[in-house]
Amino acid sequence: QRVAIARALVSEPKLILADEPTGALDSTTSGEVLSLLKEVNKQGMTIIIVTHEKEIAEGTHRIVNLKDGEIIT
Repeated sequence: QRVAIARALVSEPKLILADEPTGALDSTTSGEVLSLLKEVNKQGMTIIIVTHEKEIAEGTHRIVNLKDGEIIT
């Protein structure tokens, strides 16, 4: 997952779609990945994170909840 994120960042896209970016990582590496995503977000890149982890969602600027394929918040 770290390699995939690094590859995505190399091309400096305006948008990154991150589907469970920390799903298979230990807590230390997860923190590093999230810090990196927050840093590139501060530099103007839009990051959309899909996660089931409440802690990760709460660390973002905005949370959109889905249920049965529909936005509920």
